[in-house]
Amino acid sequence: MLVVGIIVGFIAMAFLSFIPILGPILAGFIAGIIAGGGAVRGLLAGFLSGIFGALVAWFILGSLGTVFGGPMGALVASIIGAGLVILSLYAAFLGLIGGAIGGALRPKKQK
Repeated sequence: MLVVGIIVGFIAMAFLSFIPILGPILAGFIAGIIAGGGAVRGLLAGFLSGIFGALVAWFILGSLGTVFGGPMGALVASIIGAGLVILSLYAAFLGLIGGAIGGALRPKKQK
């Protein structure tokens, strides 16, 4: 369920990112609840859902930069993409907090 939590958290982050601070925390919370397995697993899901968006954007930028700008376009797109990853650490950190809370609310299942 961790992968599902990351994907759903990424989608939630895309829709809630316009809300400063609270949006990424809520998206991480959603990812943590879906991932389940305690606070640590929720923390991981919240953090990775924040980073996942930047990596997807980096890949799309790199692809489009290569298609439309050749090697120079790929270089510029890669630099911009790296900047996006660095900027997404803000959302990933807030998602980490929300994911830890969400994961703690849905504890590990007993075997």
